[in-house]
Amino acid sequence: MTSYVADGGVSASTAGPVPEDPARGVRSTSLWVRSDGAQLAELVAKVDAGKLRAHVAAHRPVAELAAVHEDAGAGRLPGKTVVLAP
Repeated sequence: MTSYVADGGVSASTAGPVPEDPARGVRSTSLWVRSDGAQLAELVAKVDAGKLRAHVAAHRPVAELAAVHEDAGAGRLPGKTVVLAP
């Protein structure tokens, strides 16, 4: 789903390929993730400085985790969902 990506933007996913939208100039890329504490600290610093922003669509309690997975499988999550621990 690329409807949440600005025209001319790029959608990046670790969960598999995302369809592109050539008419809007939206491209996609897949990312591979590896554990790297120094790199994570650098990302946190960029977020704190306002240089990197993640689209958080919702905050939901852990009690709704099954529903979050159901919504994800049905394509109803337009961005990241933060699952809140008690």
